[in-house]
Amino acid sequence: MEGPEPELIRQSWRAVSRSPLEHGTVLFARLFDLEPDLLPLFQYNCRQFSSPQDCLSSPEFLDHIRKVMLVIDAAVTNVEDLSSLEEYLAGLGRKHRAAGVKLSSFSVAGLGLLALRGRNDKVPLPLQTVGESLLYMLEKCLGPAFTPATREAWSQLYGAVVQAMSRGWDAE
Repeated sequence: MEGPEPELIRQSWRAVSRSPLEHGTVLFARLFDLEPDLLPLFQYNCRQFSSPQDCLSSPEFLDHIRKVMLVIDAAVTNVEDLSSLEEYLAGLGRKHRAAGVKLSSFSVAGLGLLALRGRNDKVPLPLQTVGESLLYMLEKCLGPAFTPATREAWSQLYGAVVQAMSRGWDAE
């Protein structure tokens, strides 16, 4: 990613990364609001959660939130060279596929337009639950600092991460 987008992403992430567990919980609460059918995918020690709140307060799930926020942190850190994370992200895609997560839950987010990798033209892409939840969390955390340019930058980063993860669903 080039231009002003990497700096917008890094700058906005600094605010979020001060309280990753708090903001990650906002992300997952929104995710469960949008797609309640995802809740059964999260089981720890054969324990089925009775509600999103039950899940969001469990120590095991809080650990999952920390891991997700670390993945986002790695993407931010490597925003100008995401290719260095390609293998890791593809492996993450394989893990999610094995757990029963559908790629459509991750499909590229963005209410606006996303640039296709290696192309100058832009096409509208659908907003999906994980991406929408990420943008929702960023908006709640950043308030007025979550500008349309910041939203677009994060949408581009998210799209690149999902593209790399999708290789894990495609493998085998």
